[in-house]
Parts: sequence; C-alpha cells; structure tokens
Amino acid sequence: MAKPTVFVTRRLPGGALDLLAQHTELRVWEEELPPPPQELRSQAAGCHGLLTLLTDRVDTTLLDGAPNLIVVSNMATGFDNIDLPAASERSVLVTRTPGVLSETVADFTFALLLAAARRIPEADRYVRAGRWRTWGPSILLGRDVFGATLGIVGMGGVGAAVAKRARGFGMRIVYHSNSRKPRLERRYGMTFLPLEELLRQSDFVTLHVPLTAETRRLISRRELGLMKESAVLVNTSRGSLVDQTALYEALKLGRIGGAALDVTDPEPIQPEDPLLTLENVVIVPHVASASVATREHMAKLAAENLLTALRGRIPKDTANREVAAAWRAARRQRLASLS
Repeated sequence: MAKPTVFVTRRLPGGALDLLAQHTELRVWEEELPPPPQELRSQAAGCHGLLTLLTDRVDTTLLDGAPNLIVVSNMATGFDNIDLPAASERSVLVTRTPGVLSETVADFTFALLLAAARRIPEADRYVRAGRWRTWGPSILLGRDVFGATLGIVGMGGVGAAVAKRARGFGMRIVYHSNSRKPRLERRYGMTFLPLEELLRQSDFVTLHVPLTAETRRLISRRELGLMKESAVLVNTSRGSLVDQTALYEALKLGRIGGAALDVTDPEPIQPEDPLLTLENVVIVPHVASASVATREHMAKLAAENLLTALRGRIPKDTANREVAAAWRAARRQRLASLS
C-alpha cells in the first residue's frame, strides 16, 4: 500500500520530519518565509495531510481544491489561521498543539513584563549609544513589580502559569475569564473581576485569550482609557486582540505607562509603524514559545497528531471532534486510491 502524502509548510526543529518521513510521502517547504497562498493551495491539492503554522491560511479555496485532504495539523495553540467551520463542513480534521508551551510562554511573559517595568531595552540602548557617563539617582527610573497588582485576562494554561510566577513576585493577582476558576483562585490567591474593573485596578495587564470574533480588538481606545496612567500592557497571545492605533495614541500621550508585545497586527510589524518610534514599548518577533525544548515538543506533537489522524484515530488535541463520524467515512474514501 502506498503511503499518504503530507506537506509541511516549513522545516521543523527536532525529529518531527524524520518521524513523518517514515510513514508518509513527505514534502517540505524549504524557504524561510512561508509558502505563498497559491503555492500552499497547489501543494495541498494532492495531499492527505497538511502540517501548518500560524502563518499559513487554510481557507475555503484551499479546502475546495484539496479533495483528498484528511487532516490539518496546526503547530500552534490556536487555530485562527484555519477556517474551522469550512474544514468541518468538508469532513477535514483540524488539530493543534496546546499545553506544551504554557510554561515557556509564561516565562517569556514575565521576561517582557520585567523588561518593560525596569526599562531594560532602553537601558541597553542607553549604554550602546555611549550615554552612560555616571551613576545617577534619577536615571532610567522604572516601576516595581514586587507587590504590584497583576491583571490576567484569560485563565487557561498560560494564564494559570503566569499566576504561578506572580505569586513568587509577591504580586496581588486579579483575573478575568469566561468562567470562574475557584480551584485556581484558592491556589494562587486570585480574585475574579469584570474586565473593566481589572483594567482600573491593575499595574500590569497581560493578555492570554484566543483570537475570536468576540476577542478581536478586546483592548481598544475605551479599554486603554480605563487603565492607570502608569500601567503596562503585555501581549503574548495574538496581535489582533489590541487596537494598535489606539495603543500608539495611549502610549504617545502618556495615557498608559508602557507596553510589551510579542505579537502585533500585522505580523511582522512594518518598519514604518509609529509604535517603533516610541521608547515606552518593547516589541519582539513572536518568540514567546521559542525555546529549543518547547519548539521541538510542539513539532513532535503536531507530527504525531497528523499521523494519528491518518491512521483513523481522533487525536486528543482535535479542534472539531464533533465531525468524527463523517470524518471516518470520508477518510476511508480519501485513502482508497492508495490501496
């Protein structure tokens, strides 16, 4: 029996590609930049499986042109790059890689929070520019993190891992989520608040919610206006959660104290974006999960999810398992040509 054909949209760390190569006819996009939409559609047309990244858009056009497609394995926690209803309608399984990056992203969230609070990137530029002439009592004064109030928006795996770290910094923790988390409240001494009240009380606000129609522009001009003038906004989730124009205005006019962004809208941020002219914002290139161990783990899980689906089983990390019955019938039909 011939092997199913799989396309992977970038080279992956670790042994994920070797694993796929043992069990599939493997094609890999070798370039640094993601495959252009037309190339992705062309590759998908003859495939039984796709392993995608958050940069790859899987839409109705791609799905309609890929009649043998069985599974799209997304190497990401979210799947906002995939038209999930369209995939479900066509009996294509969609999987993701949650959980494995929570601790790593929480580490990086605190790295960004501390960098913005204590103005570390500014201080580094200050030294490199030859401006460090002496110790001074008012040079590059920052904000204390110990004892400050941290507002966590979204209490999933990453949000809970951030709360765990905040306890070590002696922070007061408030949070907002779609549902109360009594067990986590007791464990970390957290208080649930409506979003508006969280924004008013917090010295630092960090975002950990998925991007959906409801959360797009969750933080806009109105929400920024509720925050303290000294507050710092941290985002390691998705850039579109924040109205970037409103954020620039708030930072420029001193309506909030600072921001630290791992994600932007669009990505990558354009070199002429006005945010890049401000000293009170830290921007890095979507690297919150970029540790060697975590990225290797994500790649392996994405490969395993893809292989599990091709073998006819529903992976634990399936985003649309409600289509299981129709999917099983479609899978058999789509693999029939390999017999």
